[in-house]
Amino acid sequence: MIPRKSDRILIQGITGKQGTFWTEAMQAYGSNVVGGVNPRKAGTQHLGVPIFATAREAAKSNPFDVACMFIPPMMAKDAAIDACEAGARLLVCLTEHIPSHDVMEMHVAARSNGTRIVGPNTAGLVTVGECFVGIMPAFNDKVFRKGHIGVISRSGSLGTLLCLNLAQAGLGQSVFYGVGGDPMIGTNSADALRILDADPATHAVVLCGEIGGSAEEEAAEYARTMKKPVVAFIAGRQSPPGKKMGHAGAIVSGGKGDYASKRRALERAGVGVADVPSQIPPMLKRLSIAA
Repeated sequence: MIPRKSDRILIQGITGKQGTFWTEAMQAYGSNVVGGVNPRKAGTQHLGVPIFATAREAAKSNPFDVACMFIPPMMAKDAAIDACEAGARLLVCLTEHIPSHDVMEMHVAARSNGTRIVGPNTAGLVTVGECFVGIMPAFNDKVFRKGHIGVISRSGSLGTLLCLNLAQAGLGQSVFYGVGGDPMIGTNSADALRILDADPATHAVVLCGEIGGSAEEEAAEYARTMKKPVVAFIAGRQSPPGKKMGHAGAIVSGGKGDYASKRRALERAGVGVADVPSQIPPMLKRLSIAA
């Protein structure tokens, strides 16, 4: 699912410092925030929207499509299950360091209720020029400008850098999809490729990966079937062999997940792989991808 301006968004943890800051930013950008959740402030208003005790209570009077979580790790499971059972089509889980067993229960609830989870530990989603959900600087026109390049990234910071490189080269983005850096994410890079492949506004895709796990190898299998061009950057080229780098999901083991295996899988699938992020825009231009 790609968030749209018409999608109704519920913010769990809206009254906290981060929830308040980013909700204001989302509203200013055009995101349709219809309510928030804080059990201690239920019945009040915050940032012009009603506050509810639970997502299920919110759904009774303020139905929503998307839930976004600004929730501490030990409370994340209950909040996620609440959102799923309330009917969220999409749950953007920004929280990191959620206990693994809790994450498994979140995914069970999502599957049972038809909810797509993005994250945990995602920076969020941006539909450029339309709306955003999460903590990406969509409002910064030096980073995000409307265009036709979809960007998928485990990392919010690396994704921001790639978007900056694209914008500086005169190439705009259609969608940024932050899949998240935890080991057990709900939407992986291959899923995001499928979503952007089906998006008519996306003409090409940039995949930003990292060493560890098998997400990029799995994405390569789908990229092989795409008619839209895909180019990639994999962080960790200079990392020492066998080292865990960055996110919790960046674990190299059993000869899989290292830089060489990822690059090899992508190149065999016809995906061009950049050595550094600044090479991405020239690669796209050589493919005759316009802004």
